[in-house]
Amino acid sequence: MRTTVTLSADVAAAVERTRRERGGGVSDAINELVRRGLARTSAPVPFRQTTSELGPAALPLDDVAGLLDALDGPAHR
Repeated sequence: MRTTVTLSADVAAAVERTRRERGGGVSDAINELVRRGLARTSAPVPFRQTTSELGPAALPLDDVAGLLDALDGPAHR
């Protein structure tokens, strides 16, 4: 397949470096770099949840009305 692409400066430098190392043409170097990129498969990093001990609650969490009174004052009603 023949097509025209615009390469970023860093990509063009990698193509030129690969072309010089391998002694082939630009198309060969681009094909090699693309194949390497496509072959690279990375396993997803497993999610790890970290926990921390926070100690006892400073306010009673089982009494919603009392908690609201403590946080907002009696005017919240």
